[in-house]
Amino acid sequence: MNAEDFVRANTALAAPPLVPELMLHLATEATPLWEATEATLARSNLPPPYWAFAWPGGQALARFILDHPETVRGRRILDFGAGSGLAAIAAARAGAEAVAAEIDEFAAAAIRLNMSLNEVRVEIVTEDVIDRPCEWDVILAGDMCYERPLAERLTAWLRELPAAVLLGDPGRNYFRPDGLERLATYTVPTSRDLEDRETRETGVWRFVRD
Repeated sequence: MNAEDFVRANTALAAPPLVPELMLHLATEATPLWEATEATLARSNLPPPYWAFAWPGGQALARFILDHPETVRGRRILDFGAGSGLAAIAAARAGAEAVAAEIDEFAAAAIRLNMSLNEVRVEIVTEDVIDRPCEWDVILAGDMCYERPLAERLTAWLRELPAAVLLGDPGRNYFRPDGLERLATYTVPTSRDLEDRETRETGVWRFVRD
């Protein structure tokens, strides 16, 4: 079974609660999908299948972009750690030249399926883009501050870039608002299968440049 067939077999079509305009291949439960991923690749200790869920940070970014298309229209944007590709797809829908960066092969497959489902084009990059020269006008990063090493490495890189940066974050442990301006706040419905609550207050932030 190839990656796209795996995504189709283990997800259902659904619209994220905050972004009903878009449809995605999403999983209904985390544990069965995680186990199926390990079985398919015949190895254990894989990263969780983040790509199969519409996380609050990505939903907030997508909602903000669709409500404010001028933020990205006509610009080249990068959706970092794109997961399902939700933010990149929203940006493409809003008129951006969208690039989704994801090193997970299943995530890349999900993005291909999701962009086709929503009739937009998204370029997919499957390499680590941190420390790569900036080729983008706007960078989007949703729900990326859940682990300290990644949060610190990503934030340090983003602060050095000339691009505009938008972050979507629901209060993850390693999110730091220093030097950021809050643009919007959304109440995002969540699942107790993934979170410790039924909703998360999620902010969209931008870096304030000197």
